[in-house]
Amino acid sequence: MFANGIKVAGAFAIAATVGLGTSASAQVSGDIAIDGSSTVFPISEAMAEEFMAENPDARVTVGVSGTGGGFRKFCAGETDISNASRPVKQEELDACAENGIEPIELLVGTDALTVVVDQDNDWLTAITSDELNKIWAPEAEGTVTRWNQVNADWPNQPIRLFGPGTDSGTFDFFTDEINGEEGASRADYTASEDDNILVLGVSRDPNALGYFGLAYFLENDDELRALPVDGVEPTPENAKSGDYSLARPLYIYVNPASLDEPQVRAFVEYYLETARDTDIITEVGYVPLEENAYDDDLEIIGAM
Repeated sequence: MFANGIKVAGAFAIAATVGLGTSASAQVSGDIAIDGSSTVFPISEAMAEEFMAENPDARVTVGVSGTGGGFRKFCAGETDISNASRPVKQEELDACAENGIEPIELLVGTDALTVVVDQDNDWLTAITSDELNKIWAPEAEGTVTRWNQVNADWPNQPIRLFGPGTDSGTFDFFTDEINGEEGASRADYTASEDDNILVLGVSRDPNALGYFGLAYFLENDDELRALPVDGVEPTPENAKSGDYSLARPLYIYVNPASLDEPQVRAFVEYYLETARDTDIITEVGYVPLEENAYDDDLEIIGAM
């Protein structure tokens, strides 16, 4: 089926996976290029490692340039697959169309975008959407600089902020949800498309706050503490139920022409089968879709 010029597969439905193995297939060789979202990176990296273990002559490279940066490469025909933590934008579809690319959209899981502080922060235990807006709104730039300006019960200490850059789908989603407009944000913060840099920055400063995908928090929960938002913890269970307001879908986009390459087709099928039949998405810190959603995706890929 088609929507807004995208070949769409799957549905935003979420549930636990069954812990079964993926189906075996003949070995393939050749290159597969992936880039885009740092949030989706842990999933695609894990899939790439497993695929290359079974196909030693295949080489899967997974880059991290943010969702927007990934789409620029993808629409220029430089990559086969683009990781995305938001849907493709119309201007990106237009850029793809100029090069004859009609992206296949595949939902692969769900994230609970996580707001974090350093473990040594012993006073900030929860936060509201309104407080996040006071901190991150464009008008807060240069004016809201101390914690007690946000909440009088918080200390008179400097606010130090870490977040994704403007090429990030995480930035787009967070600003839309918290500030009411995609891309609307103060700019006086440490920005990076590399979530590991954000983890490092927050973990070194008890007055810091940052946000990124749940997987990066779970990998660093010995150094960071996740904040409940509006009283709800950022857990896979709460993302699955829809109770957590910063839950969001995760995607990969595939260039249909790349499916003519046997190694790319094999990898995409392997990706979906592994997501369906194993706990790999749960293990990297995200929520898998229902099993039949992956089956629907596989049918669409198989028909192309």
